[in-house]
Order: sequence, then C-alpha cells, then structure tokens
Amino acid sequence: MRSIKETELNGKKFSIETGHVARQAHGSCWVRFGDTVVMATVVGAKEASEEVDFFPLTVDYREKAYAAGKIPGGFFKREGRPSENEVLCSRLIDRSIRPLFPDEFTNEVQVMVSALSADKENDPDVHGITGASMALVLSDIPWAGPVAGVRVARVKGKLIANPTHAEIEQSDLDIVMAASEDSIVMVEGEAKEISEADMVAALGFGHEAARQLIAVQKAVAAEMAKPKREVVPLALPAGLEARVTAMVKDAMRQHLREPEKQKRHDALKQLRDTTSEALQADFPESAPLISGIFYKIEKQLVRDMIASQNRRLDGRGPQDIRDITCQVAVLPRVHGACLFTRGQTQALAVTTLGTKIDEQKMDELEGEFYKSYMLHYNFPPFSVGEIRPLRGPGRREVGHGNLAERALKAVIPNDGVFPYTVRVVSDILESNGSSSMASVCAGSLSLMDAGVPVKDAVAGIAMGLIKEGDKTVVLTDILGDEDHLGDMDFKVAGTSKGVTAFQMDIKIEGLSQEIMAEALERARVARLHILNIMNQTLDKSRPEISKYAPRIVSIKIPVDSIGLVIGPGGKSIREIIERTGATIDIDDDGTVTMAAVDPEAVHMAKDIIQGMVAEPEVGKIYKGVVKGIKEFGAFVEIMPGREGLLHISEIEHRRLNRVEDVLRMGDEVTVKLLEIAEGGKLKLSRKVLLPHSGSGSGAPPRRGH
Repeated sequence: MRSIKETELNGKKFSIETGHVARQAHGSCWVRFGDTVVMATVVGAKEASEEVDFFPLTVDYREKAYAAGKIPGGFFKREGRPSENEVLCSRLIDRSIRPLFPDEFTNEVQVMVSALSADKENDPDVHGITGASMALVLSDIPWAGPVAGVRVARVKGKLIANPTHAEIEQSDLDIVMAASEDSIVMVEGEAKEISEADMVAALGFGHEAARQLIAVQKAVAAEMAKPKREVVPLALPAGLEARVTAMVKDAMRQHLREPEKQKRHDALKQLRDTTSEALQADFPESAPLISGIFYKIEKQLVRDMIASQNRRLDGRGPQDIRDITCQVAVLPRVHGACLFTRGQTQALAVTTLGTKIDEQKMDELEGEFYKSYMLHYNFPPFSVGEIRPLRGPGRREVGHGNLAERALKAVIPNDGVFPYTVRVVSDILESNGSSSMASVCAGSLSLMDAGVPVKDAVAGIAMGLIKEGDKTVVLTDILGDEDHLGDMDFKVAGTSKGVTAFQMDIKIEGLSQEIMAEALERARVARLHILNIMNQTLDKSRPEISKYAPRIVSIKIPVDSIGLVIGPGGKSIREIIERTGATIDIDDDGTVTMAAVDPEAVHMAKDIIQGMVAEPEVGKIYKGVVKGIKEFGAFVEIMPGREGLLHISEIEHRRLNRVEDVLRMGDEVTVKLLEIAEGGKLKLSRKVLLPHSGSGSGAPPRRGH
C-alpha cells in the first residue's frame, strides 16, 4: 500500500510518501520539498542490548553526489567518509529524536537519512529531521513523536519557513529547529546580533510551521503506521532498590555537597563500588542494576537540592557565574592567543593568519566554495582526567567547533577589509561544563590579540533547567553534571548588541515560551557580565597584526595582463616569487594578492607586478636594461616584459659604426619613449637626453677641414 500526503509551505509543495521504497526497513519514507528529496529509514533490534547502560541509537545522514548531478572527486570516484556537513546534519537529527525514546528501551536502533535529489535551492538537512520522525512513527519502535524539522530565516523583517539558499544569504538569522505539537525539542542556529525578543518570535513562528508538517505525518500514520512494541521495564530483584537507597542516600547527599568535580566523582564512585560489593552475596550479578539505581538516586538528590534549597553542586546559587580569568599573548610565536578559564573549564584558543592559498575548499551539494574563516575545536581525554586513543575529531568535537565558529562569524571582517584566511583552534585543557562557550570567549580574545579587526567581542554562556512538579529553576553557567542530570542545555553566544549563535536541547515536554524567554534574558545578563571581564583584559583589537603574521597587499591588474604576469608555463611569476620571497595569488578577475612576513618582500613584488602591467607613456623617461643587440640597434627593457628599440642612430649624437662601441648586454641605460608605433612597438632614444657637442649637428667631425 502506497500513501502520499502533502501541504504547502513558503509557496512550495511539501509531501511525504511511504509504502513504495525500502519496504524491508521497519519504517521508511520519502520527503520532498521543491525538487529536493530525502529518504529516511529506521531499523530497530528485536531484543534489548545486554549489559548496556545507555540507549544504542545510531543516526547517519549522507548526501549522494548524484543528487546534485555530480561525480565524486578523488581516485575511487565514490562517496567516502562523511563530510563535516553530513556529521553536523547527523547530529541535528540525533538530537531531535533521541529525547523521545522511552528510558527503559535499550534495543539498538539505526536511523539512516539520504539526500537523493538536491535542487540547489532547498537544503535537504532540515527535511532529514522530518523524514526520520516519519520513519519512526511508521515503525513498531516505541517513540513519543512525531516531530518536524523547520528552518527559519528573516529577510527584511519578514520571517520565512524553510527558506531557499538565496533567502538565507539575505537573512539576518538562520535557525534549524525540531518541535513536537506541544514543545520545541531542539534548536541550532546563528544570527547577526538579533535581540532575545526577536529570537523568541522566530522560534514561535517556526513552531507553527512545524505543526503544519506534523499534521501531514499524522495523516500518513493514520493509514500506514504499525502497532508499537510493548516496552517491558527491566525487572529488579525484590528488595534491591530499597536496600541500595537505604545504604547510599545519606552518604550520597554529603558527597554531592563537595564542590570540586574530581573529588565528588571519586567519592561517588567509591560509594557505588562498595555498595555493589556489599550486595554481591544477596544479589549476585546485579552490578549494572545497582549502577542504574545509584544514578536514579543521584539525579533526584541533585534536582531536589537545586529546586528546594537553591543550592547547586559547587555551592553556587542558580544565577551565579563561576570565577573567570582571561590571559592573552600567552604563547610567544603564535599570531594571537588566549587562555580562558571559567571555574573548572579552560580553553586555549590560538588564531593563525594565512593567505588565500590557505582557504578551505568546500564541495557541497549546492556547489563548490571557499572558506576563509574556520574554527576547530579539540577535546583531548586529559581534559576530563581520562585515557582514550586519539582517532581524529568525533561528532561532538565537530558540532561544538561549528557552534563556536558560528558564534564568532558575525564579527569577522570581510575580505575587502581584512584579506586574510583566519583559523582559530580551541584546545580544551580542562572541562566541567560548556567548553564550547569557553571556546567562544577564548576565540574572541585570541582574534583581538592577533590584530583581527573584529566588530565587537563575543561571549557565550550555557543555561540549564530543573523542573520538579510546579517548581522551575533556570540555571546560569551550568556544570557538566547539571547538563547530564537536568532538563535543558541552552547555549547562547553574542555581543553586547545581540545574539550571534545558539544551541538548545530539551529533555522534557511542555517547555513554555515564558521559560525560554526567561532563560534568554538570564543569558543576556550573564553574557554582559562575561564581556565586561573580557574587556578588562583586552577591550579592542590590537592596532597591528603580529610581527610573525604575513603582510598582505592586494592590487588589481587588467584581466588581459594576467597571462603577462604569469608568463609562459608560470615562468614570470615563479621568478618574482624566487626574487622577492613573497607568496602570490592571482584571481580570474585580476586581483593579485601578495603576502610575506617581511613587508619589504611584499612591496618589492607589488612594484614588479605594477611595472609589468603599467602602460608605457610617450615622452616619459625610463631606466632600462639592454636585453638584445643587433646591427641596427639595441633592445631595451624599460619595464618588466616590455622592450623597445633603441635605434643605433638614437644612441648618441655622433655617428656609430657598431652598437657595441657604447652599449653591452645587461647595461643600464636611460632612455626616452619617442613613439608607440603600430602593433605596440616602442621607439626609444638615448641621445635626446645627452648634451650636444661640436657643431651641434650630432654628426662626428669630418677629417681634413
């Protein structure tokens, strides 16, 4: 049986089709918007995973090259490992659907989303969220959906749902969100210093659009959905939970008042291990069950302490921010650096300035483009006191780096103002909550330390939430444990003028716009507090870039002179590079960019190239070099690549029998340009610059007179 349901959004048809493709998956569908099509499938294991204390969900989003009519590059000519964009899209889908699985469900689930057709107008990523939701709703896997994914932009004050790429380019915000009928589940995005009120309005607008797409899913599900499996909670041995609670509750309450993270974790681990050992005889092979009970008690005690006592794990009140220190210029030879410490979270951010050849080439479905600004985030295992093999950046590192990159993007100067490739690297040296927001603060100061003329400083803060019954507590500057045990992780970054990036994950239903508005306002106050501390360290960009950074100069030459500067087989430009030591890049529009750490090298390269493309002027005097000698005269190079004829009669006033009587190859000679003949031939004279002698006729004196 085949089902197609549709609606209209932003003037385009949105449709979901199922019952036609991937029918052996437990749930599958096609989602189409314009001519962009994504396929989503889900398969869930029939049996629960044994001895697993987490939910084994895997989400993979992949883009087929054929979707955009392209053949993959490289030797193998097939899609390889996921790109950074595919990793980010996988995270968006994962964060949208993961909170809605039952806590007791531990069966392995795999969601696969593929972009099959891309019209280069409508981004497939956001439709992957809706597709994954539809596949889960159709399957027999227990899940509390549906949700829908919506992108929101604002062009000239008008909010747009699922905008085109062109509309996003003109927009001052770009939000991707996932929402159920009742509440927002996930938000990710960037903005150009928008207000908190504008952000709340955009989220409300997006939620309405999401409800429209959820209605389509419900119509499909009414015809095609399978009955859901029954989730059977894991049965605990009789009396185990009561015994564990009695043994650990009082001691745990005391340990949770230890403000230092590692000491607290060590004490809790020891308590858990001793409890497990003490109960081994009465409850053999129950260690995983005891750990689950232990976590449940810990979660409730922490939440009760915050909700009833307004006391957090490290002793702070709900709105208190941990102590902050900022240090710049901490590394002697890098272009810019900052060590930012907030409590037990510490980020070392380093800015490096490069040239156009350092730009990152991006090959996406919508086409190829180059990035001249990038931020990379690293989370080494020592930052949390762990041992782990290093195998390249994981999804978390890619996601956190992208969030910090977007936060600073709004203040990075464009190429016309600052023609550098800018790379910021944030190495997390210590972590206990919101290392991505620490990366924003450290990255902002490192840019200013490097002399990048940023528009303003940017700071970030992570907000949390504890909702116990009717009591709701918004937390500022959350710890890692508060993120893990709480109901919300809301990261907000921005300048003193407004928000530049945000990321939100909600673990509960029914989060009202009032609570969200309160969290945003608290984040604004915290952001201004952090910016004030940062400004005391460095309140504006340094007036000059680091002496170790390359100096860049750009000039414009006529497009028809590009070949002259490059020379046959690149000979001319190689000679300039070898002679000056500068790096030279020439764009198709005639823009020539020269870079070198030594400013003299840049200016020398600039003078040479300007000389090569300069047009000779009749009547102007040039200092040239003899490049060739013939019987009838000498060829003199008066500017790079431009030679003129100095006829033998124009060398001196007296008559010469041989050019070599006066000039040799390589001699410097001062000449005047007399004429530019047909075909651009240059006629030169030396004698007009020499004083007359003898009879003044210019001819040698005759013998015998």
